[in-house]
Amino acid sequence: MYPNLYYLLEDLLGLKLNALKLVNSFGFFVALAFVASGYVLYKELKRKEALGEFISIEENFTEGAPATISELITSFIFGFLFGFKIIGAFVIENALNNTQSFILSLQGSWAAGFLVALIMTYLKWREKDKVKLDKVITKTYSVWPHDRVGDIVLQAALWGFIGAKIFHNLENLDDFAKDPIGSLISFSGLTFYGGLIIATIAIIFYVRRFKIRVIHFADAMAPTMLFAYAAGRIGCHMSGDGDWGIPNFSPKPFSWLPDWMWAYTYPHNVVNEGVAIPGCLGNYCNQLPMPVYPTTFYEVIGTFILFGIMWMIRKRITQPGILTGIYLIFAGSERFLIEKIRVNNRIHSLPFEPTQAELISTFLILGGFIFLIFSKKWFPKNITNV
Repeated sequence: MYPNLYYLLEDLLGLKLNALKLVNSFGFFVALAFVASGYVLYKELKRKEALGEFISIEENFTEGAPATISELITSFIFGFLFGFKIIGAFVIENALNNTQSFILSLQGSWAAGFLVALIMTYLKWREKDKVKLDKVITKTYSVWPHDRVGDIVLQAALWGFIGAKIFHNLENLDDFAKDPIGSLISFSGLTFYGGLIIATIAIIFYVRRFKIRVIHFADAMAPTMLFAYAAGRIGCHMSGDGDWGIPNFSPKPFSWLPDWMWAYTYPHNVVNEGVAIPGCLGNYCNQLPMPVYPTTFYEVIGTFILFGIMWMIRKRITQPGILTGIYLIFAGSERFLIEKIRVNNRIHSLPFEPTQAELISTFLILGGFIFLIFSKKWFPKNITNV
């Protein structure tokens, strides 16, 4: 496992770059997932715009104005944080020994923070001053949904993280009670369905503001969400963040199958779960005492296959809502099945003692079939407004 990119590059290329200890593997691959998914969404929105499923809206933009106070303050804050933490990590001894603890602490370089803040503030002022006009002018542009992909991705990332933390702590109330602050600010401990639910609500409000018809947008998001989930699970697997399966002592079904694809101990996992690895020195020196199903790997493969299926059929489906229904069924079924061999917390107060994910998956599957049955009635093809 690779808790951060330092370990990944060391293993693959033999390079030891301490700066990469700042880049958490899970966060790195999740960020890549958002960027790549943004591109997938951009392509789908462009395609649907050409089909007449979206309309543009006119927006006014000013040109030639000097930098505003808020822009200068924002540049100062981001510059300070960069200098305080990123540069501070290189000038403070042993700061990179435990990257997460350092990032979440009050340690940093105050001098570097203020220096970079002043430089960033000046550069922002200079950037706006170069294009400043004697008289500010206002221009009107047509803005299409695909022009808002960057903002949509940021909204999804922010609210997805908040929702994932909330649902994870609801699922692990005992751990939350022991360390509430640590549970809230820790980089680990995220529940996908929590992120999906909260981010969906936030994005619905966002797209309605700009007269983007929600069902057409949901259909564009359907393959995107499968892609994002699969890509994000790469980060879970690479870092060993605890989303693994139950112990697996069954013999391999095929002799040619690598051991780690069938039963794995997740050595050097980022959450330091398990027992000490003999002879290992450093912060990530644990492995699971018993091999488990590598469920994150299975989810990467399975969800990419489901994405491929949806990507191939998306152009053949013209009825709004059908792609959304298929996504709900695909996503719910995949997660419901993987829960059978995945480490999870069961709700003992309910019949059959389901997990939180099994309950949500069941509702997703039911919701998917409802969309398939009623989409034609609910979403007439000739309506393009909200």
